[in-house]
Amino acid sequence: MVKDKVCIVTGAARGIGAAIVKKLAENGAQVAFTYISDSSAEKAAALENELNKDGIKVKGYKSNAADFAQCETLVNDVLKDFGKIDVCINNAGISKDNLLLRLAPDQWNDVINVNLNSVYNMTKQVIRPMIKARSGNIINMSSIIGIRGNAGQASYAASKAGIIGFTKSIALELGSRNIRCNAIAPGFIETDMTHYLKEGTAADNFLKDIPLGRFGKADEVANLALFLASDMSAYITGEVISICGGLSI
Repeated sequence: MVKDKVCIVTGAARGIGAAIVKKLAENGAQVAFTYISDSSAEKAAALENELNKDGIKVKGYKSNAADFAQCETLVNDVLKDFGKIDVCINNAGISKDNLLLRLAPDQWNDVINVNLNSVYNMTKQVIRPMIKARSGNIINMSSIIGIRGNAGQASYAASKAGIIGFTKSIALELGSRNIRCNAIAPGFIETDMTHYLKEGTAADNFLKDIPLGRFGKADEVANLALFLASDMSAYITGEVISICGGLSI
């Protein structure tokens, strides 16, 4: 579905990001992905070793998507190593949940910087080669929380809602250049970030609001990312597609 496309995926050493990298590579894409910490280097190397086969090139880069200069260096390195950039999937994200009364300014700023500013940083860099090629595809990872909000997640909700507004604006700006921009809004997905939600009564409270009665899987989000990265979605831009088991109904 994405044979020979060059894709960048940020924040992809584990969880949804790693699942997306695997899905793209399994379907023929050449993939550059990022990780941020030394502790993730081993996982990144393992992902490279697992997927580099049968003509598929997968390479990890230690790069902080929340740092504009590092994003510029990353994109230049990917262009040098892969020759082009067809798809950019902005997946890097964190959460620092707390009620607003207890939410410190540095916690707010960290979440906005990593979740929202990183999308600006990466998109700003990749659109230059995309405009030159008159072709490109940007996929931003928002969240169902950015649509419906959630108590104790004001910073996370604000960052993910901001991504939605950004996505729609970029789709309008760059559609005439044959560059698409869409957002994915996952619900509660089984990852390291959400493992605590499955414990005790908290899980029951969340599950009762999900019509499908279960949490989603990272591979299911990766399937949607694959579809949006492929030419099967060539006439879709400016959209926010929820994958939440019906939580948004």
